[in-house]
Amino acid sequence: MDIKLILHGKTDDNYLQEGLLKYYKRLKRYISFSELIIPAQKNTKNLSFEEVKQKEGDLLLGKLKTSDTLVLLDDKGEMFTSLGFSDFLQKQMTLSVKNLVFVVGGAYGFSDSVYQRANYNLSLSKMTFSHQMIRLLFVEQVYRAFTILNNEPYHHE
Repeated sequence: MDIKLILHGKTDDNYLQEGLLKYYKRLKRYISFSELIIPAQKNTKNLSFEEVKQKEGDLLLGKLKTSDTLVLLDDKGEMFTSLGFSDFLQKQMTLSVKNLVFVVGGAYGFSDSVYQRANYNLSLSKMTFSHQMIRLLFVEQVYRAFTILNNEPYHHE
């Protein structure tokens, strides 16, 4: 199974980049993991929130294959514990999912067309985090899930 994280806009914060690189390197041991950055939309100040979401959604949907299993990281989604998330990943592997694609939405969330295309909708917290910070939190949780699945001592429970 390949896991891809799709994001809107890049991060320039060095401390976040260093953290991401640390976990990307660790993840190589377990899984094929990649990141795809969709450029932030330009000239959107005259657009409504819905129009921005639709433009971002169209770009996102254009990057997906019909066979991709799409998971939205969204505040309206189902929340898991770390053990529950590791079970979710195990289930996807058992189902022989080839491409598991996680997406962090733009500042205004996802368009209706993206919600309709999604296979799952997950929330990492009831709190709101910056799009920059959520990248690191998510990648760490993927790493944690694989250490749980491999009975390694990273997670203590």
